[in-house]
Amino acid sequence: MTIKPLVLLPDPILRQPSKTVERVDDDLRRFADDMLETMYDAPGIGLAAIQVGEPIRMLVMDVSKEEDEKNPFVLINPEIVSSGDDVSTYEEGCLSIPDYYAEVERPATVTVNYLDRDGNKASLTADGLFATCVQHEIDHLNGVLFIDHISKLKRDMVVKKFTKLAKQRGGTRL
Repeated sequence: MTIKPLVLLPDPILRQPSKTVERVDDDLRRFADDMLETMYDAPGIGLAAIQVGEPIRMLVMDVSKEEDEKNPFVLINPEIVSSGDDVSTYEEGCLSIPDYYAEVERPATVTVNYLDRDGNKASLTADGLFATCVQHEIDHLNGVLFIDHISKLKRDMVVKKFTKLAKQRGGTRL
């Protein structure tokens, strides 16, 4: 397995909608394993393929606590098919926007249809942190960042800061 370089704000690829995965095969499963290794190394609880430069509709997640056994999920072509009426607020962060956190309000429960790592159709209903994380990652697949859910003033400040940091670094990937 390989740890992939993370794409950072303001890289325009993060705003690109991802393409539907047409075939689930061994190469895609290896890529999913690389994504999981990258996510765990970062460390994070979710990672969309676009965040490592691949504009395909796949994400990985593991919201298990550090002291618990790992419980990774691979969701291919995920689609939110329903949302609950209640909302919850979590302080979100993002591996593509390091060291920045903000409270984001999202539906408290969602139902997601997807393909699993073997290409089988699956569905899950999520709540709590899992629901927040899956919505955050699906947003990535649609070219949406969590900072799009905060005020324009705060978002503009974050983008300006990361644009300046990218210029100093000479690029937008770690």
